[in-house]
Amino acid sequence: MGKHSVEALSGFVVVTGASSGIGLELAKLAAQDGASLLLVADRDLTEGVAAARAAGAPEVESLQVDLATDEGVEQVIARIGGRRVAALFANAGHGLGKGFLDQEWEEARHVIDTNVTGTVHLIHAVARQMRARNEGRILVTGSIAGHIPGTFQLVYNSTKAFIDDFCNGLSNELKDTNVVITCLEPGPVDTEFFERAGMLDTNAGQGSKSDPAKVARDGYKALLSGDLQITSGFMNKVQSFFSDILPDEVVAQMHRRMAEPKSGSTQPVHASS
Repeated sequence: MGKHSVEALSGFVVVTGASSGIGLELAKLAAQDGASLLLVADRDLTEGVAAARAAGAPEVESLQVDLATDEGVEQVIARIGGRRVAALFANAGHGLGKGFLDQEWEEARHVIDTNVTGTVHLIHAVARQMRARNEGRILVTGSIAGHIPGTFQLVYNSTKAFIDDFCNGLSNELKDTNVVITCLEPGPVDTEFFERAGMLDTNAGQGSKSDPAKVARDGYKALLSGDLQITSGFMNKVQSFFSDILPDEVVAQMHRRMAEPKSGSTQPVHASS
């Protein structure tokens, strides 16, 4: 473990994208450590609240807002108030399949506003508080997709490239503090992601996927250890490595085989986070 390692989380923890998938599993892990939780999502949080309480969280709050909007992020900041955030799990995000020019702009923009603008807005507010008191941890859900030119998933992969780089840069800016920034980079995960992104008719949507509970455990452990980056899953590490060394045009063509709709349909499908 590094110099910023801890054995467990305690105190007040904020989890975005907590209604299902990786976010829900992260909330349960923090609950098992005895943290009090604020769960945030743009979908119903009944399941998340119940699971966190069952896992042992002494207090669980929920807030249903759209983090693609300034108003949604400001509501989260207002709910935090003056409380000391021990950890932020910035997990909210979603994707959108089909070719970029076949998507409606408002659909593509919502991906950018959720994955990038809303995420960075919330981190800016919470990390300032952490820097002021010289303690705190932030786990951001990036993706190995950030290493891959995302043919037929272009906007999503590009947002994750931003997030992956952002985490590395912010961590370096904070290297002389006790604030930990960790980027979790999974590959395909067995969640509602591909259904919401309209990508069930793709090789990626129909292929094997990681267990969200395993991915969450990998990210949680890395955060507690003070690690900067964790790629969950051996094959995802291999894919990320080769994506960085192969020519971009080769990697883009490989991604095309994974993400191009088999039906040839170009009808955009709404993808909510």
